[in-house]
Amino acid sequence: MSEALLDVKDLRIDIVAGSVAHNAVENVSFTIGRGETFGLVGESGCGKSITALAMIGLLKPPLTISGGSILFKGQDLLGLSAREMRKLRGNRIAMIFQEPMTALNPLSPVGRQIAEMFVLHQGATWHEAEKKAIEALASVQVPAPDQRVKNYPHQMSGGMRQRVMIAIALACDPDLLIADEPTTALDVTVQAEILKLMQELCDARGTAVLMISHDLGVIAKMCRRVGVMYAGHMAEERPVADVFRAPAHPYTKGLLDSLPRLGSRGSHGRKRLQEIEGVVPSIADFPAGCRFEPRCGRATGICVKQKPAEVDLGNDGFVRCFHHE
Repeated sequence: MSEALLDVKDLRIDIVAGSVAHNAVENVSFTIGRGETFGLVGESGCGKSITALAMIGLLKPPLTISGGSILFKGQDLLGLSAREMRKLRGNRIAMIFQEPMTALNPLSPVGRQIAEMFVLHQGATWHEAEKKAIEALASVQVPAPDQRVKNYPHQMSGGMRQRVMIAIALACDPDLLIADEPTTALDVTVQAEILKLMQELCDARGTAVLMISHDLGVIAKMCRRVGVMYAGHMAEERPVADVFRAPAHPYTKGLLDSLPRLGSRGSHGRKRLQEIEGVVPSIADFPAGCRFEPRCGRATGICVKQKPAEVDLGNDGFVRCFHHE
């Protein structure tokens, strides 16, 4: 792995309800090297997004960080003041949110929202920043950028709004880009265009990426390593090629088996997609042992009673499972 840019160690996030704290994210650890694209995958509710929000200081009550560290260039972000975090957020660490229509200000032209990044973080005048905003829109392949800067978010398509979000995120050439389900609401053609654009821009600038998705196809295309999250903890972390070739955790295998495959037909011309039975447990009702045990076909008595520890799989990978073999 290249030199570590981000090092998350034993991160724990709780949700406080009255006098009771329920564990939402349990001892999550991963490292992202400079220029690397790391994937974080799992079902909705597994803790991917709140892990990302913790990294940029945007967690709000009742969520609170109760343990661990988040080292960025060797500096623990959890020790920064709100002012210091604002200087870092959007400048050295940027984020693309799931839904640009809610992330963008509906009352401000997109050009001004991009220009604001140059004013806040680079000390540019508004006149200089507006010129840079046009250049930023051109860099994300928005046609007629000198005209589009005057548009409000509702005047643009979903794909165009996502390009604006990328332009805002990359405006200050951040060292780390967090992309939280950046193509969820887009059709497959536009999705492919956006992913290709992100990959080209980040490769050209040497930007590291944390790609959060529930889409394994996106992870396979964009990432070198992937962490599989389930019910608030990291079930498996390995190089993407190893995960797709031989998944170690039964949850990872279930995710892969549920993917549709071309050419797989049953006796009646169609084949039912496989599924993982059950649902992700609620935060207030996590199992005492392995959190995947109620849905796992490999589970035995030890899975009910004990939490599995990390098992080193070699090649920069690990799994949390008593029966991974």
